[in-house]
Amino acid sequence: MKKLMLMTALAVFGLFNANAQEFTFGAKAGVNFANFGGDDADDLDGRTAFHVGGVANFGISELFSVQPELLYSAQGVEQTFEGVTGKVQVDYLNLPVLAKFMVADGLSIEAGPQVGFLLSAKAKGGEETRDITDELKGTDFSGVIGLGYQMESGLNFGARYNLGFSNIAEINEVDLKNNVIQVSVGFMF
Repeated sequence: MKKLMLMTALAVFGLFNANAQEFTFGAKAGVNFANFGGDDADDLDGRTAFHVGGVANFGISELFSVQPELLYSAQGVEQTFEGVTGKVQVDYLNLPVLAKFMVADGLSIEAGPQVGFLLSAKAKGGEETRDITDELKGTDFSGVIGLGYQMESGLNFGARYNLGFSNIAEINEVDLKNNVIQVSVGFMF
């Protein structure tokens, strides 16, 4: 499955590169405000973490472009029970492919699908840390919607919401989905 997704991503990059009016690439980093949604996500507090990665932008017209990204994203939740704070830390390699619509000079609305590949998952409580990678699915699917602003210098800012579509829990009776607010700063070359 991972090879199929990688091949699809490379094909998307190649297809849009052949027809693009303008191609730019860059890097971005920022803060994640992550939490779990779903039927079994009650009483969980969000985890504040980070994301970092690369961005490509294929201009189709002056008002529309396609922006695939490859991001390392630290996500998860926290919960305090009887005075002890426990954390679930899940790390993903996310591949969003976003349609960007320019609505004003430098300002864009972006939306599209995202696939995430689980890199690691740990549960921490008190002094104990446990690997829970086998308790979560290896692939996560979500939808992304956000706003971006890019200055003429290439410096850009963004805010987006990633809404989890797929259940990430491997256990059949448990329903958990990743939900993440991301605020980032980047630079396009």
